[in-house]
Amino acid sequence: MGLDLVYVAAGLALLVFGGDALVKGAVALALRLGIPALIVGLTVVAFGTSAPELLVSVNAALQGQAGIALGNVVGSNIANILLILGLPALIATIHTSQIDTRRGYLVMLATAVLFIALCFIGPLTWWHGLILLTGLALSLWDNLRQARAHRDSQPDDLPADDHMPGWKIAAFILGGLVGLGFGADLLVGGAINIARALGISETVIGLTLVAIGTSLPELVTSVMAAFRGQADVAMGNVIGSNTFNVLAILGITGLIAPMPVPDQLLSFDLWVMLGVSLLLVPFVFFRRDIGKLAGIGLVGGYVAYALALVA
Repeated sequence: MGLDLVYVAAGLALLVFGGDALVKGAVALALRLGIPALIVGLTVVAFGTSAPELLVSVNAALQGQAGIALGNVVGSNIANILLILGLPALIATIHTSQIDTRRGYLVMLATAVLFIALCFIGPLTWWHGLILLTGLALSLWDNLRQARAHRDSQPDDLPADDHMPGWKIAAFILGGLVGLGFGADLLVGGAINIARALGISETVIGLTLVAIGTSLPELVTSVMAAFRGQADVAMGNVIGSNTFNVLAILGITGLIAPMPVPDQLLSFDLWVMLGVSLLLVPFVFFRRDIGKLAGIGLVGGYVAYALALVA
């Protein structure tokens, strides 16, 4: 167990480095391309920080551990909203009043409803995966269309970001993604070994330790974005990650191996995921900032959920 603790510590260090580098690179990329940072958060940042979930779920499905594969995604989506928005709000207010995330949020909500419906006609197999991947393609096309429309609407003489050269932007983004990937892999591997040594069940491991571990890239990225006043990156990261987790991760995993849906997910956790998603309505549609009080409520909600799992 001593070596596993070392893995956990090393993983955390890499996550902090990777999250800071990714935010710097993503914001600079948005400025250089003349597109909203929100779009970059919904795509480059969100997909990059979701890479650990993809690796964990695919490996778990190949090993016949459907509880970890599905629990990882469901638990990550719950943690993304309650922790990844809640914890940064305790440090610095996330000024969601300054951005418009309604379109991306509605896509995320529709994705959650589609996923729940597919789970009830499971087990998830290749045709479920094709449906989810089709949804991913449509989502990416819509983001690309928005980015082009925004860029075309800007003046021709709009200045690019002259403070960071292209090679440095690429280095920050790639370095951040690599750091997040390796960091999450070390931390999750160590955490799973520790949990199994303590006799914790597979599904609970997937919903809690693995989910939180693979969500740490999102957490670190959102904390760094909040510190830098980039609410669009923080919110876009969470919304994009939740959408990607379902459409891409489970879509790809479903093509690789069938996944029976555990009864616990059908009766409890899927509904928690949907309910938690609806908590964002005031921040998305009424443009309320996520301050410390809201942060306490979100984090408290996750603590209550975790206690319900282990009770």
